[in-house]
Amino acid sequence: MKSSAKKVKLASVDDLFSTEESRSEEGREKVVEIPLSELHSFKNHPFKVKDDEAMMDTAESIRQHGVLVPAIARPDPEGRYELISGHRRHHASEIAGRETMPVIVRELDDDAATIIMVDSNLQREELLPSERAFAYKMKLEAMKHQGIRTDLTSSQVGTKLRADEALAQQTGSSRNQIQRFIRLTELIPPLLDLVDEKKMALNPAYEVSFLKQEEQEWLLETIDSEQATPSLSQAQRMKKFSQEGKLSEDVMLAIMSEEKKSDLDKVTFSADTLRKYFPRSYTPRKMEETIIRLLEQWQKKRQQQHDR
Repeated sequence: MKSSAKKVKLASVDDLFSTEESRSEEGREKVVEIPLSELHSFKNHPFKVKDDEAMMDTAESIRQHGVLVPAIARPDPEGRYELISGHRRHHASEIAGRETMPVIVRELDDDAATIIMVDSNLQREELLPSERAFAYKMKLEAMKHQGIRTDLTSSQVGTKLRADEALAQQTGSSRNQIQRFIRLTELIPPLLDLVDEKKMALNPAYEVSFLKQEEQEWLLETIDSEQATPSLSQAQRMKKFSQEGKLSEDVMLAIMSEEKKSDLDKVTFSADTLRKYFPRSYTPRKMEETIIRLLEQWQKKRQQQHDR
């Protein structure tokens, strides 16, 4: 009697193991050396790459030891690679005279790439306000694109967090603080530069961001002419006038020409004014101590004359 069972061809043990190995290999991320010329910056990358002392130190380290932490990139349609993290290492490698750097290549959509790019840079200790502002904005938009609900609050049990609430939890900041930073992206670049340079404080800058672009340009000219940036009170009044449609260049100048309380509480002398009264060997601290001592003697003499 013939068997009705079909013949089954069994794979060899070598075939089974090679198949499992190749599958594992396909799923494993690889670090590959990619020419620096084939790597380009992430579109609208908000983090500044400066040739400062830290960059020179990084370049020297790479010159001696190579790039120890691989960058992350994704393929682009032109056959090159878009850097997601590792912009500073890329530039330092150029300074160090290297031709390639180690990179992990991942297939990522725009939103996933944006989130990785932001997260890898937010860990840095010192970030400029402009860097943080645009980073928060880009990540928040990417999170919204990924489907996080924005019409619900965390108080509703069983629902997803608002995107800004989720971002706040991830960064350790408050929703309000994140929104205030994002608002800075509405400043014209020269005013945002003043914030980065610590010439304009964050709170006044937030209020100024509500001014129209033309009004911000007026303010930039006024700051230059008055050699002063607005206080919080001045910025709030300019914002109010702007919202009421009453802000003009003359109104802005009148507000900015007012003496600030901090200025009224401060008396300053230029070094040239004081230097002619003191020996050349006197340091600024020694000059200050001498002035205070002389003023105390003068006050004591006045008091004695008053008591006579």
